Amino acid sequence: MPFVDGFVLAVPKAKLDDYRAFTRKAGEVLKEHGACAYLECVGDDAPPDELAFVPHALDQCEDEVVVYSWIVYDSKSERDRIHAEALADPRLSDGPADLPLDGRRLIQDGLHALVEV
Repeated sequence: MPFVDGFVLAVPKAKLDDYRAFTRKAGEVLKEHGACAYLECVGDDAPPDELAFVPHALDQCEDEVVVYSWIVYDSKSERDRIHAEALADPRLSDGPADLPLDGRRLIQDGLHALVEV
């Protein structure tokens, strides 16, 4: 069964293009090293009230968007290998000096697939 790295974060609207450029490069590198799929998604359907758990959990500001990211691997061991190789890749090892996000408000988890259809 696949293994998925999932991320949820708030990105300033003014930095969304910078974030897209950074994550496009990261996705290309991860896929070259063996990731099965890489997605970056911008939320646009959360209810504007207390039922919208994610915006509240991230303490989302009006000038930010919620981004959901998924990286799919064949297995956790493959994720560990690919992640190590990607971080050592010179295209990512230097990373941007100023990440276009607030890493203190990033939610991350590694997920074993329960059902695959």
